Amino acid sequence: MAIADREGFAAVTMRRVAAEIGASPMSLYHYIRGKDELLALMDDALLAESLLPTGGLPADWRGALTAIARRTRDVFLRHPWALRALQGDAAARGGAISPNAIRHFEQSLAALAGAPLDPRGKVELLTVVDDFVMGHALRAGEERVRAHASAEEIRAATAFAQELVNSGGYPNLQSLAEHAEAASALSDGQAEARFERGLAMLIDGAVRA
Repeated sequence: MAIADREGFAAVTMRRVAAEIGASPMSLYHYIRGKDELLALMDDALLAESLLPTGGLPADWRGALTAIARRTRDVFLRHPWALRALQGDAAARGGAISPNAIRHFEQSLAALAGAPLDPRGKVELLTVVDDFVMGHALRAGEERVRAHASAEEIRAATAFAQELVNSGGYPNLQSLAEHAEAASALSDGQAEARFERGLAMLIDGAVRA
């Protein structure tokens, strides 16, 4: 994980991990069967980071679910490579069932123990919140990439977008562009506020549904 954080996920190979710990590549195979198992262990370690400490769940179910969502989001923000690399790979390997995956699910169910929802409603809410958290993390990753764009790239992209809007084929976008306060909601500085508002909307909507 430290290699991926520093150098990107593509740098994580059996040979590179062996070099990092001062061992031969073949010696790693005494402990793990190969790259797939290494990725499964990385995924499990990420899930361990997403767990709230024992006794750390707020008593209120809304607060507990919000705390888990925030912590999970923070894990993906700390490890921006993980969402695409590990989650996609886990799906290709038939899903990620690991000790910490089970612990995370158990903690999430414990958070909703007092929620006014039936078992199906609780699972649906957890799934929707997970989808929201992952989508937010993906968007944050895109914003990070844009933040490193050159001034020339930004000017070119802005000019291209403005040209399309001015063509008359996008009346709703043109109307939006005339309201600076609406466009400002998309700014990078609003990411935290958007996350909190969106999460609250999901939780409130689940109870009203």
